[in-house]
Amino acid sequence: MKAETWKAKGKNIELNGHTIFYVDQGSGAETLLISHGFPSCSFDYWRVIDRLSQRYRIIVHDHIGFGFSDKPDNYSYSLIDQADTALALWQKIGIESGHIIGHDYGTSVLCEIVYKWNMGFRPIEIKSVIVGNGSMLIQMAKLLFSQKLLLGKRSGPILAKLSNRSYFHYNLKKIWWDKSKYDAADIDEIYDMNLSEGGKRVIPKIAQYVLERYKFWHRWLTNGLYKTDLPVGIYWADKDPIAIVEMAHELKRNIPEAKLEIIENVGHYPMLEAPELWLEAIHRILGKMNVK
Repeated sequence: MKAETWKAKGKNIELNGHTIFYVDQGSGAETLLISHGFPSCSFDYWRVIDRLSQRYRIIVHDHIGFGFSDKPDNYSYSLIDQADTALALWQKIGIESGHIIGHDYGTSVLCEIVYKWNMGFRPIEIKSVIVGNGSMLIQMAKLLFSQKLLLGKRSGPILAKLSNRSYFHYNLKKIWWDKSKYDAADIDEIYDMNLSEGGKRVIPKIAQYVLERYKFWHRWLTNGLYKTDLPVGIYWADKDPIAIVEMAHELKRNIPEAKLEIIENVGHYPMLEAPELWLEAIHRILGKMNVK
């Protein structure tokens, strides 16, 4: 799929002075609210959205700084702010309840929403949350060298400025397990969507979310995901070299009632590398939660 085709599926909405792009597809009785990862965007779900929307209403948006949403220079790019924006978006388009699915960066956005829920801030009814292949357990993460460079005050902006399409492919291909499933055309579209309209300038700011995972560990895990009364699901592609599969088992140990599905022989982006397996895992988790 081309970026223009994906853009035509969606809409723009103004929130707190920023334009947010989102796709709203399907009309099922239950709504799935999807929070995407870094360094990609809502386009991650183009291979699965049509089949998911046969059963559910699907809402997936580009976080600020990603895809077709605004990429302002003067913005915090805190995961806390991204969670506030997600909740404001869902409220504004009339979502009253839903199940949240987070991947990668989006798992921490989800954890902030769960923390707010635990504290009594409930602008919409959350029915369940599902996390997958996100390094919330940051001390266990096997960060790429490029991720570490982006964290530096000097090295981050230099790396972002010097990065090009080939380097983007070089890093993304590392996290596919089955290299034959790596679709360069998909990654070209993601590169163009994320690095256009000032995207290169803001990548080092966005990348600081890794440090927030250390800073807000107790907020997002101890007092968030581990403490919540919400039903929790976990899907995990087991050949992820960054968010290693041991994270999924550690999450399960801390949330014994969580519904766990391991996706075997797949890398970090299962919805792109093995969409059928990702869909099966999501359907199984929702089925275990009695979501029709």
